[in-house]
Amino acid sequence: MNFKKFFQSKLFTKIFAGIGIVIAALLIFQAGMFVGYRKAAFSYRWGQDYYHTFGGRRKNFLAGMDRGEFPSAHGTIGKIIKIDLPTFVIEGQDKTEQVVLTNDQTTVRRFRETIKPADLKPDDYVVVIGDPNDTSQIEARLIRLMPFPPAAMMGTGTPMTR
Repeated sequence: MNFKKFFQSKLFTKIFAGIGIVIAALLIFQAGMFVGYRKAAFSYRWGQDYYHTFGGRRKNFLAGMDRGEFPSAHGTIGKIIKIDLPTFVIEGQDKTEQVVLTNDQTTVRRFRETIKPADLKPDDYVVVIGDPNDTSQIEARLIRLMPFPPAAMMGTGTPMTR
C-alpha cells in the first residue's frame, strides 16, 4: 500500500523527471562527442593521406589546428584545380586541397540549371556539400557552380567578375 502512494506522489514525479533530464543531457553530450570524433577523424585521415594523394608533404600542416580549425569534412568552397572524373580537386579558402568524389546521385547546378559533372572545368569556383568517406574525400551530394569567385576568397569586399 505504501508503494502505491509513493508512485503516485509528487516526490516520485520529481525524481522521475530529474532522472529523465539527466538521461537526455547525457544523450546530447554523447551525440556531440560522436560528431566531434567524426570531424577529428576526417582531419586525421586527410593529413595521413596527403602525401599519397598529392605526392608531397604539406607545409605548415599543423598551422591553425591549435585554434580548432579543422578542414571541413562535409563540404568545401573553392576553385577547381584538377579534374579526373569521378574525382576532382578543389583549392579551398585556406589554400588546402580537398578531393571531391562524384557519383550518380551527385547533383551539379549552375544557377537553376542542372548540369553534368563533365561540364565542370579547371578554374571554376564551386560550393560542394557531401559526406566524408574513409579515404578523406568528400562524396558530393550537391555541387553548385559559382559565376565568380566568392569575395571572401579574393580578400576583397566585392566579387570579381570574369
